[in-house]
Amino acid sequence: MKKTNIQEIASRITEYFSPKIITEVDNQYVKIAKIKGDDVPWHDHEYEDELFFILNGKLTMEIEGHLPFQMHVGDIFVVPKGVSHRIYSIEECVIMLIESKSTKHTGELRTSITKSIDQQKKLG
Repeated sequence: MKKTNIQEIASRITEYFSPKIITEVDNQYVKIAKIKGDDVPWHDHEYEDELFFILNGKLTMEIEGHLPFQMHVGDIFVVPKGVSHRIYSIEECVIMLIESKSTKHTGELRTSITKSIDQQKKLG
C-alpha cells in the first residue's frame, strides 16, 4: 500500500500518447497520459470499456458516427467496448484512464505510438 500523487506523476511524464500505469484496482489499471496533437488513430477495444477523466487541459473526443465534443477539467466519459474512437488536443492535456488489464493501447491497430503493457509500467 502506498499513496500516489497524480500531479507529481504527471510532471514526470515527458512523452505524449504514452499512458503510464500508476496503480491497479482489481482487474483494472489506472493510467495517466499526456496528450498533445492528433497522433492517436481511430481504434476500438472489442471487449473492454475505456474511461477518460480530464485532469488538466481540454481534450477532443471523436466517436464514430457522432459529432466530436470537447472534454474539460473534471469531465468523465466512458467509451463503450467495440466503439471506434480517437482523441486529440491542441494544447497539452493530462488525462486519467481506467481500463481492464486486457485493454490494448490502440486496440488491434499497431502504430508508432502503440505501447505495450510493459512500456506503460515504466514511468520515466
